Amino acid sequence: MQKSPVSLGLTSAALGLSLAMPGFAEADFFEDSKADLEFRNFYFNSDYRQDGAAQSKRDEWAQGLLLNYESGFTEGTVGFGVDAIGLLGLKLDSGPDRRNTGLLPVGSEKAPDDYSRAGVTAKARIAKSVLRIGTLLPKLPTVLPNDGRLLPQTFRGGQLTSKDIDNLTVNLGRLTSNTERNDSGHEDITAEAKGIKGGKPTDKFDFASASYAWTKSLTTSYNYGGLEDNYKQHIATLTHTFPFGTSQSFKSDLRYARSLADGASNVDNTALGARFTYGISGHAFGLAYQRMDGTTGFPHLAGTDSYLVNYVMISPDFANPQERSWQARYDYDFATIGLPGLTLMTRYLKGDNFARGNKEGTEWERNTDIGYAFQSGPLKNLELKWRNGSYRSNGGNNIDQNRVIVSYTLPLL
Repeated sequence: MQKSPVSLGLTSAALGLSLAMPGFAEADFFEDSKADLEFRNFYFNSDYRQDGAAQSKRDEWAQGLLLNYESGFTEGTVGFGVDAIGLLGLKLDSGPDRRNTGLLPVGSEKAPDDYSRAGVTAKARIAKSVLRIGTLLPKLPTVLPNDGRLLPQTFRGGQLTSKDIDNLTVNLGRLTSNTERNDSGHEDITAEAKGIKGGKPTDKFDFASASYAWTKSLTTSYNYGGLEDNYKQHIATLTHTFPFGTSQSFKSDLRYARSLADGASNVDNTALGARFTYGISGHAFGLAYQRMDGTTGFPHLAGTDSYLVNYVMISPDFANPQERSWQARYDYDFATIGLPGLTLMTRYLKGDNFARGNKEGTEWERNTDIGYAFQSGPLKNLELKWRNGSYRSNGGNNIDQNRVIVSYTLPLL
């Protein structure tokens, strides 16, 4: 079978590594390698409806190319490997008065025509433990890189993941720099939270986690995150799924987080969240409740997603100091009626009990997602999604937003 130029390039890179490392055993390194190229086309429109809005509209269109390569490991007691990522964003439409959608960098006068970045990760494996050093995209409650726009957010650092004990997953690591989703450079890491003061950029974010699966349906975990001179955070979670009948289930997702000041910052937050979902024959009915206590909102790393049950599309996670919020959600998988790949999600959130000036603040948000992924034929791996949302408050932004994403993933290895 004839290989594509990109596939040949990846193979050549791996071969170069084998020549540079004496005793390099190629078999598993090559046979377990995988690579793909994603074409992600993204249109983003956000209309600001409140009086006196500084920017009435954010409206941009862009094309992204995301190349991912993961090697296998060399043979032996210690196996070595390498991963690589290449990212390119191309401007299709923008304007000085329509910038800052998160798709493209924000220039001094206009968004640039393109931006790019690349990263390499060296990895080593002993038994069921893997150490990665380089470009990282960790997926932990304390650090969730954002992938909700054209290109994903990435970090630099080191991460050790161990699964040597059955049912137990342990993660340890440090992050040293942050590249947000619409940027090419590497910056020190900062914190985001409502009401936060006194923190400063740093090159030290330490994390540790332990997750244990007691049964196939019950998992508990503890996560620690410490951003030097900003905050220290402890997160405990419990998820449980109770199946009953032939096509029914009830899932519980409980989350508790305590965040404390480090250095001169004023972080003080306790976050409690609970989400319950009842599923039956393709339908899923969900309810969630969330409350904030303390003098600041819930902190997380700048640009990342927040690990709160009410972190959604537009609002900054319904995490104002002292805020209480609830969510009602409905999902449907059309595969139940013979249309696999077609999905629907809609939800409504309401928040109150927080200060907005000299009055009680209130806010609500409504989201709807419709997606379709082709399951077979020449269009397999093509996905279409429309995301629509509205957000209203009694003193902040009032926003109507639409996102249209078309993505196609081309397997290379």
